[in-house]
Amino acid sequence: MVVAPVTADTAVMQAQAHTKVFLVEDFAPVRNRLTELLTEIEGVEIVGEAESPADAIGGILNTRPDWVVLDFQLLGGTGVDVLRAVHPKAPSIKFIVLTNHPNAQYRRTCVESGAGWFFDKSTEFGKIRDVIAGPVAANS
Repeated sequence: MVVAPVTADTAVMQAQAHTKVFLVEDFAPVRNRLTELLTEIEGVEIVGEAESPADAIGGILNTRPDWVVLDFQLLGGTGVDVLRAVHPKAPSIKFIVLTNHPNAQYRRTCVESGAGWFFDKSTEFGKIRDVIAGPVAANS
């Protein structure tokens, strides 16, 4: 039996083969748009959705996604509540905050709480796909 060696290219393909994403957004049309946008990326699976901080925290910790797309303003709280509860327990999860409130104060608070990216919903929505897809998006 011949076993092919694992090359850097093979490792990248295997890593991209299955990417789990959890969506935290309290407005269903935006969640649906995010689902459409992200499932265009080969290997991406939406593993959960939530509208409130409590549901998001439980869902994220149960599913352990690779990525969380997190709205800033949620039913009964904010994305900062989610970041502060989840990031210390699961620091490998990458968070993208998506907001209609793109001011510097909110950005700073989110980044300090564990967000890696902070995007304006009205002008930077498509950047979410680019970040999650990584180099694949640049070539498609």
